[in-house]
Amino acid sequence: MSFHIDPDTRKARTLTADFYTDPAYFELSKERIFARSWQFAGKADDLGDLTPMTVLPGVLDEPVVIVKTSEWITCLSNVCTHRGKILVEGPCSADLIRCRYHGRRFALDGRMISMPEFDDVEDFPSEADNLTKLPFAEVGGFLFTSVAPLTGFSEWIDGVEHLFDAAPTSGLAMTARREYEINAHWALYCENYLEGFHIPYVHKGLNAVVDYGSYSTDLFGHTSVQTAYGVSKERAAPAQVEARYLFIFPNLMFNFYPWGISVNVVRPITHEKTSVEFLTYVRDEDLLEKGAGADLHAVEMEDEAVVESVQKGIRSRFYDRGRYSPSREQGTHHFHRLIAGFMNDK
Repeated sequence: MSFHIDPDTRKARTLTADFYTDPAYFELSKERIFARSWQFAGKADDLGDLTPMTVLPGVLDEPVVIVKTSEWITCLSNVCTHRGKILVEGPCSADLIRCRYHGRRFALDGRMISMPEFDDVEDFPSEADNLTKLPFAEVGGFLFTSVAPLTGFSEWIDGVEHLFDAAPTSGLAMTARREYEINAHWALYCENYLEGFHIPYVHKGLNAVVDYGSYSTDLFGHTSVQTAYGVSKERAAPAQVEARYLFIFPNLMFNFYPWGISVNVVRPITHEKTSVEFLTYVRDEDLLEKGAGADLHAVEMEDEAVVESVQKGIRSRFYDRGRYSPSREQGTHHFHRLIAGFMNDK
């Protein structure tokens, strides 16, 4: 099936229901969407010298190790090039990487430096014996990697780098980590995030502090930014920014609040189940209970209830696809066009 989303929101129709309900599309999206996108790899300040992790567990399942020295930081494959054993099993400090299966050793930049009992092997070592260095990038102290990116990271986030500059990240400290499991397709969760249209109907508390009339969405190549202004108590007073919601396609959310940044990582589990990790990075604890970022758990519960209801509804034989509000659902339309482009591109 070919996916098509009309570029004109006045004419466009949404993705068809089978994109969310057919397991075959879910499997296809792993390689066509997630393998070619950039994924969150943590914050540099939170990592030790050698930090093993998995790129998008359950979807890409790629074992990597983040190597941090006093001079540089990089991301390497965490699989031995001899027989495929995982090299670094837990966070540690070391001046080299050694496989505990047959003793192959690697420098911290991934070069293979020695291997026992290989004296008579021809054409050894070769480039294939080194650890693969994954594409890797950093912005504002936050790290990103990809297994097969469609573009470089600077191009991927072109147009939104200033958000990290405008919100200094050097003083941020991670104060909380929470994981939610939602009975819904990953894209439904992202779609809900990408529009403020539902705020007056779903989020009564949030609607009380956000001026719905001035809520805006700006679109870029693989990202979008929603800006929520506060309700001005004085008619002549300028509206203050309550939050900026940055979405990095296909599954990353950076929420900029006066108190700091909340990072949400959306991880597909199945075509009808999704995990969302909330990472809270705080700069000013005195502002935590104020404004749009005051009760993120309550907002999350409201969002989950709606998204899970949609997951049930799209299975109906009477629903196939919907339409967009040109003034309120630009972000969702943009998201659907990106999905269609990636799914169609073999």
